Amino acid sequence: MRLDRRNGWNELVSTALVGTERRGLDSPFDLLEQAAAQVVARRAGEQPGGGSPLAEAPGDGAAPVPAKAADRLARLLGGEFPRVLPEWLGLAARRSLRVPARLLPQLLTAGARDRSIRADLAVVAGARGRWLAGLNPEWGYLLQESSGDVPAGLDHGPWEFGTRGDRQAFLAALRAASAGEARDLLEVTWAKENPDDRAAFVAVLADGLTMADEPFLEKALDDRRREVRQAAADLLTKLPDSRLGQRMAARAAPLLVRDGSRLSAVAPTACDSVMERDGVRSRPPAGTGPRSWWLQQVVAHTPLRFWPGHLGADPAELVRMTIGDWAREIHMGWIRAAILQEDPVWARALFDVEPLTDLLAVLPPDERSWRAAEIVRAGNVDGQLIMMLGGVPGPWSGPLAAAVLQRVADIAAAQPWNAGELARLAGERLDPAGHYDLDQLPDIGELQTAAALLRFRSDMIKEFS
Repeated sequence: MRLDRRNGWNELVSTALVGTERRGLDSPFDLLEQAAAQVVARRAGEQPGGGSPLAEAPGDGAAPVPAKAADRLARLLGGEFPRVLPEWLGLAARRSLRVPARLLPQLLTAGARDRSIRADLAVVAGARGRWLAGLNPEWGYLLQESSGDVPAGLDHGPWEFGTRGDRQAFLAALRAASAGEARDLLEVTWAKENPDDRAAFVAVLADGLTMADEPFLEKALDDRRREVRQAAADLLTKLPDSRLGQRMAARAAPLLVRDGSRLSAVAPTACDSVMERDGVRSRPPAGTGPRSWWLQQVVAHTPLRFWPGHLGADPAELVRMTIGDWAREIHMGWIRAAILQEDPVWARALFDVEPLTDLLAVLPPDERSWRAAEIVRAGNVDGQLIMMLGGVPGPWSGPLAAAVLQRVADIAAAQPWNAGELARLAGERLDPAGHYDLDQLPDIGELQTAAALLRFRSDMIKEFS
């Protein structure tokens, strides 16, 4: 017996539920065959719905990217040196240029995969990109980013009616013009903001942070949302005279003491509600014990200037002293504190013991360059070195550029299979305006890859000139 196809999809579903034998079919394969026929028939004969036409895409008065730059963008999106895309977007966004409409779908799809490019993408996509993003949920992230347009005279329109990105950009611009006025504006609307927005807006106060911001940030520690408390605590950590800094120093004092030429550490036995209010997260990440986690966080939020007086030694001495139990937690806390408080003295001392990229970022650019160069010359080219260099922002020049190029040449001559990633990183991070005699580089594949990338980036920059 065959099912009457006119009975439609519902009968097929019913048959699948009650069994083919009860509906007179010879086997389940007959049901699958008819289901396939139904799908094909529905796809072939589906009538268009009665939807209304889309609104016309808005115009955009901003200047378009130069034609050659647009062609290069198409090449990037087509797979040629795709890791250079963030740099291209940055060049276009800083000039407030707009990309061709034909490339917007590919760009919006790229932004759905890579959060790091969204801020620049929102600028170059313009009004038409936002219109397009509203038609596809996968591209909806763009509607939360800033368009990059801050009105002249700091008109409050974006703050009252803009997206989160527009409001954050406006608050940042106002903060740069008048730090107190930006803080006062945020305080007025604070109770009405949603938690995600509050956390983002607190971070804006990092620019121009002073003790005048301390009372507002102290009140933000009472927020019910953990991310808001954490953002406020991180900023208060940058203010050693803050009440939070004083509380953390009082907590930390008994946790690390000096015992002759050694340091003796203990970890907190509990994380109470007062600690949580101060930004200490009670629940540790996977693989970390609770006491270890609490100790790291207390040390990380303690003013670094507290330790030399408390322990009677300068940072360079302290980081090399034997600690015993909880040594790793103390060092991790100090590293986090040096980054949060942007303290180059502590960052330098800690980097000499453990060369981490995040510590390099705290150092002046010239020092960052020669210190990274020393590691390149001395270390093995492995995943750890690549990860360290990957965190050093470009453009690289001076000692670091010379050390990387020389290292690529040395490795490519002896172990060519081991030089590929370092060569690509060199091509992506070296300053294209640097004076490299690319035509004189050895005819080694990895070096030629770096040279090709440098030429590509150099031409790309010229197209925006």
